[in-house]
Amino acid sequence: MSVGENGQTAGVRADRGRLDKRRAIVEAALRVFARVGYAQASLDVIAAEAGVSKPTIYNHLGSKEKLFRYVMTETAARSNAKTLDVLTEFPAGPDRLRPGLEAVARGLVDCYCDEQSESVRRLLYAEAVRFPDLFDEVRASGPNQFTEALAGRLARLANAGHLRVEDPVRAANQFIALVYEELPGMSALGTRPLDPAQVAEVVGAGVDTFLRAFGTAPSATAPGRTD
Repeated sequence: MSVGENGQTAGVRADRGRLDKRRAIVEAALRVFARVGYAQASLDVIAAEAGVSKPTIYNHLGSKEKLFRYVMTETAARSNAKTLDVLTEFPAGPDRLRPGLEAVARGLVDCYCDEQSESVRRLLYAEAVRFPDLFDEVRASGPNQFTEALAGRLARLANAGHLRVEDPVRAANQFIALVYEELPGMSALGTRPLDPAQVAEVVGAGVDTFLRAFGTAPSATAPGRTD
């Protein structure tokens, strides 16, 4: 192996080490912020939990406020990347309309009820007064992107005559609300486990209601269901 190759390998390892440290800092910071809140969190505790020194946090991400903002937007973006993968289950036509929408709904709920996602959501609401602009930043780096992607797919089904949708973005928001919005209350904002049977019931009822509102035929709901 040449000297140049050794230098290149060392550079790659250094970059990987830096990224690993940053990831450790972000994950530790989220745990600490979620546990004690922004005001009570200290960089000393975060550094200890991440296994790094306090100056390392300053070198990577700066002050506590900059760290908090980065943790919130970065975690939302990473969660959103997983949520967007859920749309691979989105139905392309009427033959799998209901089961496809149910698969999307189940995947969405799994992502939204993920521990990190719940932590970000609780922190976002708790610190809204202190950081009023952060709400929009987090929404832009996460949920808004999923809503827009879902709206695009609903619009395609509507254009093909399989749904009746006049406002795809509103329909997307209503779909999310129907299959998810009961769950934060049931889980006390993610602080207690959800019963899988109850989740399945919420998801199924939400998809049924969505198809009653936006479907093009009475058969849009599951076969055998009576209304």
